[in-house]
Amino acid sequence: MNKVQRSGLGTAVVLCVASIAVAGCSSGNSGSQPIADASPGGSASGGGQGSGSGASSSGGSSSGGSTSGSASGGLADAAHNVDGGVGSCLGASELGALGKQRLLIGVSTSDAPTVAAAPFDLRYEYLSGGLFDGTAPCASCATGCTANGTTCANSGSGCAWWGCWQYDQDPPGAYVRGFDTGCASASPAQIPMFTYYEILQSSSAVEGAAEVRAATSATLMTRYFADWRFLLQQIGQATAILHIEPDFWGYAEQLASDPTTLAAAVASANPTDCASMPNTIAGMGQCMISMVRQYAPNALVGLHASAWGTNVDVAMNTDASFDVAGEAAKVAAFLAACGETNADLVIVETSDRDAGYYQSQGRNAWWDATNATLPDFHQDFAWVKALTEALGKPALYWQTPLGNMNQNNTTNHWQDNRVDYFLGHMGELAAAHVLGAAFGAGAADQTLPETDGNNLVTKTNAYASTGGQALCQ
Repeated sequence: MNKVQRSGLGTAVVLCVASIAVAGCSSGNSGSQPIADASPGGSASGGGQGSGSGASSSGGSSSGGSTSGSASGGLADAAHNVDGGVGSCLGASELGALGKQRLLIGVSTSDAPTVAAAPFDLRYEYLSGGLFDGTAPCASCATGCTANGTTCANSGSGCAWWGCWQYDQDPPGAYVRGFDTGCASASPAQIPMFTYYEILQSSSAVEGAAEVRAATSATLMTRYFADWRFLLQQIGQATAILHIEPDFWGYAEQLASDPTTLAAAVASANPTDCASMPNTIAGMGQCMISMVRQYAPNALVGLHASAWGTNVDVAMNTDASFDVAGEAAKVAAFLAACGETNADLVIVETSDRDAGYYQSQGRNAWWDATNATLPDFHQDFAWVKALTEALGKPALYWQTPLGNMNQNNTTNHWQDNRVDYFLGHMGELAAAHVLGAAFGAGAADQTLPETDGNNLVTKTNAYASTGGQALCQ
């Protein structure tokens, strides 16, 4: 497959759907939330990241977001940047800081019965679709606020900016605040995770190199950093996981193996927070992570590692002599220069589509579950293990496809083997320094938690009934 020309949300259509009250991580008001529905790209194991989250309501908060001007206390002292060594149990402090003792099982869904049917540890949502049109976040969703020229008021067709995915009389950001609060009050409590995926749609660039080059625009990046700051202020002192720009870093690495040579507007766009940081892609990642420490000190943050970032797709390699660890080291060096050294975890994925879906398109995305023929699961775990040990940071699998072999390979009912393999081999994830796996669809036509024949719920309940898998072997 060719990851040089991946495509996905570059052809996204942003749909606005009526909000649905969700158990656990969301409750409350009417409004709308965009769903980014990605068309598959030109590679067997993934296009750009499509949102599989479905419709979700805003939170019920009617007050402004909390802010934090200090990086001290809470997770800042308990977990940030303390693992660092292969000889230690990599990820133990992060898992403990999240209040968990076993590997996590996460999900992305807005279906209340699914949320209530199993003790999921984590819920994740995309924040994507575009930014507010002004230079600063809107003070009101009801008046004077537009995104991509469309009003954010309920009287309009729906607003793409995440800050107004809610009833327009609530202050901007209520969606995120409500999601945090709902997750904290769920039983058992869930960790909220936000995938921040805004460069592509905010820039209107073609996915890939043009998306990376869009970060050179001081005008765009001024709005971008202001939006990131606003998100962090809504999280405030809450515990959360922040996932920064899936695919983006991989595309950047394909342009240059040294991110300090790639231009980006950083200090020139955000002198408030990052005046001393370089105007490069490396500086962009450093800036975003440092802002988390200032405004959301109890959040864990990580960049996204793409197995295809070195222009070779390690996850689909079929050559037994291939240097998997060497490719992982290249990705680790790139991300480290972008600030990952000061992050808490690194986000990885298997594929953005079900294998059965890709098979219907004439492309192979299957991993051999017997681990006898490449590509297989052991190869990917070896890449993740080498990546995490090079970075000194644990990994979290994200947007893992939900298909299973009982499906019939039709829309929303595709076959895949990753849920079954992961939940049957959690010890292998632990050995690769993986904190857990979050399952979700990469596009609205893929297998969903509510269309998988109850497979994820059943296996999550079975996993929980055993007490789960310890990270430290």
